[in-house]
Amino acid sequence: MFRLIAISVVILVAAGCGSTGLVNPGSGAGVSGAPGPGGMVSRPPLRTSGGEKAVLARSASATLTDPSILALITDDDFFSTADLTLVLTPASANASPTEHYGPYPSGSPDSGTCGTDWAQDTFNRHFTVRTSTDGTIVVVQQFKKGSFETIAAPSPGSCDDTDGSPPGPVHAGKTGSMHGYWIHTLPPGTTQTSHDSSCVAGAPNAPCTTAGFINSHFSCAYPTTCVVTTFFFHYAAGDQQLVEHEWKNASADRGGNHGDIRSPNGGVPE
Repeated sequence: MFRLIAISVVILVAAGCGSTGLVNPGSGAGVSGAPGPGGMVSRPPLRTSGGEKAVLARSASATLTDPSILALITDDDFFSTADLTLVLTPASANASPTEHYGPYPSGSPDSGTCGTDWAQDTFNRHFTVRTSTDGTIVVVQQFKKGSFETIAAPSPGSCDDTDGSPPGPVHAGKTGSMHGYWIHTLPPGTTQTSHDSSCVAGAPNAPCTTAGFINSHFSCAYPTTCVVTTFFFHYAAGDQQLVEHEWKNASADRGGNHGDIRSPNGGVPE
């Protein structure tokens, strides 16, 4: 969903966030990232152009997603589309109640692993906010009921052949469904500054973006200090003369990228 490749949830972990805070859920989400040696997040040299995923592609963090949050994800597709209010409810009776925001109708260009836009995505954003007794804040952003329409470009997975899928084009006008989620880790000291039900606090008619929600509801700055540490997007399309019909765009801790949305080589793109 966006420069967000892979669309449907963002988890913001605030071990307390500092006073500073959608990336392309495409490279709205064409980028993969995951914990590497020494606890650093390792990202391959993939490039993205516009959209929210483009920000995701440029983000780098030494912070890993809390293992206790990852343990709640038993199925990525389910986690992308489920009501997370109960799933994320803290165990302690003294913790603040989980808050849900959305849905917010949204859209974004989507970039692939080669750095170019390959589709336009539309989806509903949902944010689920969990505050633990120690002040840690987790915000899950989901991209639900998503769809995409391709533009003529390299296929989204063309520049990542680690799964054995070869490069190729995607022709314009191919349509399909998508969903996903993001997990952001907020720095220590972050607080929730607004409980406004609008995506952008104080501006109910403003377009909804990841930065708009996070930066108007929390005391941190996205994407400079509140970065994406885990993401997952799933794209699927019917026949439409495609040779590959499903693409998973995900960080390494969710299994990495797999498959593609790809047209045959040669010919004139529609």
